[in-house]
Amino acid sequence: MQRKSTTTLNDESELIQLLLKRQAELNSLLEITQAININSPSSVLFEMLEVILNVHLKIGKIRLLVKEGEHFYCATRFGGEFENAKTLQQTYLALIDLRNISSLGSHHDPLINKYEYFVPVYHNQELLAFVLIGDFDTSQNLLSSDLNFIQTLINVIVVALENKKLLKERVGRERLQRDMELAVEVQGMLIPRRLPKSGAIEVGATYLPNENIGGDYFDFIKLGTHEYLWCIADASGKGVSAALLMANLQASLRAWASVERNLIKLTERLNEIVYSNTNGERFVTLFLGLFNEQTRELQYVNAGHNPSVLIMDGQVKFLKEGTTIIGAFDILPTIHLGRETLASGSIIFNYTDGLVESPNEEVYISDLELVSHLRESSHLEVDSLNENILRSIQTFNNAKMNSDDITLLTIRIT
Repeated sequence: MQRKSTTTLNDESELIQLLLKRQAELNSLLEITQAININSPSSVLFEMLEVILNVHLKIGKIRLLVKEGEHFYCATRFGGEFENAKTLQQTYLALIDLRNISSLGSHHDPLINKYEYFVPVYHNQELLAFVLIGDFDTSQNLLSSDLNFIQTLINVIVVALENKKLLKERVGRERLQRDMELAVEVQGMLIPRRLPKSGAIEVGATYLPNENIGGDYFDFIKLGTHEYLWCIADASGKGVSAALLMANLQASLRAWASVERNLIKLTERLNEIVYSNTNGERFVTLFLGLFNEQTRELQYVNAGHNPSVLIMDGQVKFLKEGTTIIGAFDILPTIHLGRETLASGSIIFNYTDGLVESPNEEVYISDLELVSHLRESSHLEVDSLNENILRSIQTFNNAKMNSDDITLLTIRIT
C-alpha cells in the first residue's frame, strides 16, 4: 500500500509540473501576442524570445535565422561558441532538405552537429526562419511537446513581423500611388490647354508619357502682342521626381519670361535654378524658341536637346545653336544664340528623344529617316502632322515606341 501511494504521489507531482509548464507556455504566448499587438519592435520580441527559451525552457544555446530577401540573417543568439554571420547563413544550404523538426546529432556538417535540433518555420510553403537548438535540458517524454511549442512561438513572432513588413510595403505603395495621382494632376496642369490654330502661327502638340507621369515638358506662351515663346524639355529620370523638376522649370520659365526677353539670360537663369534645386545631380535638356511675327525673326537656344527641325522653302535645317544641358553645372559655358528669318509656310518641328530612340526594341531613327517622315507629312495641319509622323515611325519600324516619354511640338508660320 505504501509503494502504491508513493507512485500515485509521483504521478500527481509530474502532472502538476506538466500543468505548470503548460501554463507558463500559455503565458509566454500571451505576452508575445500582447507585445505584437502594441507594435513592439522586432528587437523587443527577440529579447522576450531569448528569455523564454533560456530561462523557462532551460535551453543552453540557440541560433535563430530569419529570411530577408534571398538570404538569412541571425536575428538572435545565445550560448556556445561564436560563429560569423556568413558561416551561419551557409547552414541553410546544408539543411534545405529538412522540412520538419529534426535531430542534428548525427549530421555530417561539423558546425551543425554541435546543435541537437533543427526547428523550421514555414508560412505559405515558404521557409521564413529556422532555429538551431543545443544544450537542451528537458525530459524525453516532454521533448516533442517542447519543440512544437518552440516552433509555434517562433512562428507567431516571424509571421507577425512578415505581416508587418507586408503592411508597410502596401502602405508605401498606396502612398506612392496617391503621390503619383497627385503628380499626374499637377503635370496635367502644366500642359497648355489651348494652342493657336489660326493667325500668324499654328501650333500642335502630342504628349505621350511612358508611364502615368513622365519627364517631358512643353510650353507655349504668348508674350505681348507680337511675340511667342515656346519650350520643349526632357528631364533626366522618370516618375514623380522628374515631374516635380519639370513643374519647377515651368514656374521659373513663366516667371522669368514675363520680365526677360533675352534668351541667353533666360537660359542662364533656368540653369541656376535647376542646379540649385538638384545640387547638380539631375539635368534637363531643352529648346527655347522666341518668334516675333512682325520681324519674322526666330531666336532660339538649344541646351543639349534633340535639334528642332526647320523646314523652309523646301530646305531642311537642324537648329543646333545653343549650349550644353542645364542643371549639371553651376555656370554654363558660352551660349550661342541662333537666329533665323522665317518665310511663310515654315515649319519648326520640336520633339523629345522618345520619338527617335526605343532601346528596348532596338529602334533608333536617324536624322535622314526623321526628315523623310517629316517631309511626307509636311502638307498636313499641325495636329495631323504629329499623329502621322508617330504612326509612320511605328509602322515602318514595327515598334511600339514605349520605352520613353514622347513629346511632339509642331509650329507652322503662316
